[in-house]
Amino acid sequence: MKLLEISKLIDASLIGNPNYEIDSISSPENPGINSIVFISTKKNLSKKLLSAGAILTDSNLAKLIKNTNILISDTPKLTFARLTNLFNSPSSKPIFDNIDGIFLGENVIYGSNFSFGNGVVIEDNVQIGKNVSISHNVVIHKNVIIGDNVKIGAGTIIGSDGFGNVRNKSNEWNHIAHLGSVEIKNNVSIGANCSIDRGTLENTILGFGVILDNQIHIAHNVIIGENTAIAAKVGIAGSCNIGKRNMIGGMVGIVDHITTADDVVISATSTVNKDIKESGVYTGIMPITKHSNWKRIALWITKLDKIAKLLKIQKI
Repeated sequence: MKLLEISKLIDASLIGNPNYEIDSISSPENPGINSIVFISTKKNLSKKLLSAGAILTDSNLAKLIKNTNILISDTPKLTFARLTNLFNSPSSKPIFDNIDGIFLGENVIYGSNFSFGNGVVIEDNVQIGKNVSISHNVVIHKNVIIGDNVKIGAGTIIGSDGFGNVRNKSNEWNHIAHLGSVEIKNNVSIGANCSIDRGTLENTILGFGVILDNQIHIAHNVIIGENTAIAAKVGIAGSCNIGKRNMIGGMVGIVDHITTADDVVISATSTVNKDIKESGVYTGIMPITKHSNWKRIALWITKLDKIAKLLKIQKI
């Protein structure tokens, strides 16, 4: 679409060439010549943005941008949500393949020694490598890339839309369409009933040799480093970057935009609400800390009632 047409559809002001043609949305890290980049903070401004087709932002940040097309909105995040839905093309309805006994979309490619169970659905433009095993009732959404020697457990869903929403002036939620996908590297094992969301613009990535237990949720834009192991019922929120060779215990919760170092061990049921910058064993609820520190803290917690009684006696 041309920029003028887009500006009208998303209710944004346009500075620049109204006839400039746009075919996609891209991230600030990888701007495309025919794409729109959404900028919400000053720290995202860089010279590389000049190669973007256009920039969507607010009026204050627009004053700092020159020599490129600009879309200006009073509510840029809400406008970005509308923009993503313009470019969110639906997958075709997968058709049952009588020869292979699987529901396949268009342009699906798979390598040798590909095996699958009952009720498997694979949408458009999915790429699957060699020696891949997919169990019953798995759904793989459009544009997902799966490497060699990958195992996927029953009931798992890969490439579903992420949980990105913006409120409008009436406090109604507007969904952000997720235009990225999921990339699964070689030698990955995924358990049953996991859900792995597609990225907003870039891909969610599972690195080489990652192993996932059952019932794990991985949100949009998460990157998991190679040979990381994650136990059951872990939830990883959006845009986290998990290091290499991490071991994450069951029922751990990791809040959004967290980065962990390589060779980190996180004890079961811990909550991770800040970056982990050094390797080691970590345990905690709030805040997370080194495991050795947590053991000392836990010891004092068990003695709080005795300490309180002692202080009360001394006060009397």
